[in-house]
Amino acid sequence: MTVRVFQSIAARPAPVRTGGLMGWLRSNLFADARTTVSTLIIGGLLLWYLPQLFNWAVLTAHWLPDAQACHPVEVGACWGVVAEKYRLIIFGRYPFDEQWRPLVATVLMMTLLVVSCVRLFWKPWLAGLWALGLALFFWLMLGGMGLSRVETDRWGGLPLTLLLATLSIAMAFPLALLVALGRRSELPAIRTLCTLYVELIRGVPLISVLFMASFMFPLFMPQGTKIDVLIRVLAGITLFAAAYMAEVIRGGLQAIPKGQVEAAASLGLSYWQTQRKIVLPQALAMVVPGIMNNFIAIFKDTSLVTIVSLYELTGALGLALNSDADWRPYKIEGYVFIALIYFAFCFAMSRYSLWVEREVNKGRQR
Repeated sequence: MTVRVFQSIAARPAPVRTGGLMGWLRSNLFADARTTVSTLIIGGLLLWYLPQLFNWAVLTAHWLPDAQACHPVEVGACWGVVAEKYRLIIFGRYPFDEQWRPLVATVLMMTLLVVSCVRLFWKPWLAGLWALGLALFFWLMLGGMGLSRVETDRWGGLPLTLLLATLSIAMAFPLALLVALGRRSELPAIRTLCTLYVELIRGVPLISVLFMASFMFPLFMPQGTKIDVLIRVLAGITLFAAAYMAEVIRGGLQAIPKGQVEAAASLGLSYWQTQRKIVLPQALAMVVPGIMNNFIAIFKDTSLVTIVSLYELTGALGLALNSDADWRPYKIEGYVFIALIYFAFCFAMSRYSLWVEREVNKGRQR
């Protein structure tokens, strides 16, 4: 007869807490030995450099617009260059006495952008609001009807950056949709034409496209015909952005199972009904991060229009500092200022992208 002796099982350790601050630190910064070492190294570098950066940017910085007072300062930023040149940086070469007009135009454009991002205002009248807003923007910037005329070659700074980015995004997106569909078309002529367009545009840098649009394109126009440089640059950025965005959208189209298209055909849906109701909603939801990445790239690529003498934010900064030898040594502070402006817009676009991604993928969340 076998005698069984009862033996108690040792108590197991309590589960590791995964919530709260300590849980977050343990799972994200000290999960294992490699993560802990990396955290300590990066944390040590931050503890070494951040106090120095704070000391340069704040504690020993000079804030008043006095160039002579900045010269004796051996350490510390001279933010006086921003205080002195901010109007030239923000508004470019726009006439000084009329700079209230680009200020109002910029506020108007930003208001339209914010309103367009709120679901409550996604109504049919939003398109009419945009048409009215753009008309007011061009009236304020260009002049006429009681306002003195200011040619587009004198526009600059933040208003020009917002205008180029907004219009090029608005025009590039539908063009990219058509090109992406054309590359998957069963018609050889359409497929070949769209492929040639994408490969040709992607094979050259944006600077080349802007150069062609600004200097070479007028040579092919009939004598006496002149197209405004702003329109030519806008067309170049739009065509360039559409080529890249088309490939992002095409990736989403290829991810849709062929069975869904066949099921739509069996229900009697036409090609455009299938694309509009079944394929495109799913494809675009899959590539929201890629599309927003292109939007952010377009916003930053507007800085390249300086080569055709349109002085957006970056070009206006160079114009402001190169024309004044007293402030020329403080370019770093000026570039930090416009970098913060770019970061604010790009970060806002990135966060909005995350919200859109969550909304369009609610059906896949568990």
